[in-house]
Amino acid sequence: MDFGGRYILSANRAQVWTALNDAAMLKAAIPGCERIEWVGAGALELEIKVNLGIIHPTFKGDLELTEVVPAESYTLSGKGRGGLLGLAHGAAAIVLSDHAEGTELSFAAKGGASGQIMRLGAALIGNSAQKVIDGFFERFAGAMGTSITALPVERI
Repeated sequence: MDFGGRYILSANRAQVWTALNDAAMLKAAIPGCERIEWVGAGALELEIKVNLGIIHPTFKGDLELTEVVPAESYTLSGKGRGGLLGLAHGAAAIVLSDHAEGTELSFAAKGGASGQIMRLGAALIGNSAQKVIDGFFERFAGAMGTSITALPVERI
């Protein structure tokens, strides 16, 4: 499954970068996040309760930041374990750039799942994942005290 998005945040790049690397800010922004903490220079652990429509599993996961260019970009990779439901995984390339109204944040992500999760159907999972992504950026801007505008995304 592929996802993407472009947003304008009414804050400068340094402020957005700092917020993207603040575990407390991320916890406030990630829907269903019960715990997130840095466990290494580029590694986080988290627990998140996910709404997959008919079920609400709690995933324990690991996130890793690679290809980090401070205040410009990084790649975020993660794996989540949902117990009997199986595994979820994904990676996102995140890029920050200056914009007349603040900072443009764009991302391109790929994700997938295995086990019982896939039996729920890709459409259900895709819709739930997109809702999580949209909810994250809305809550992220709110936690920063800034406004956010979603921009159209060209699908390939």
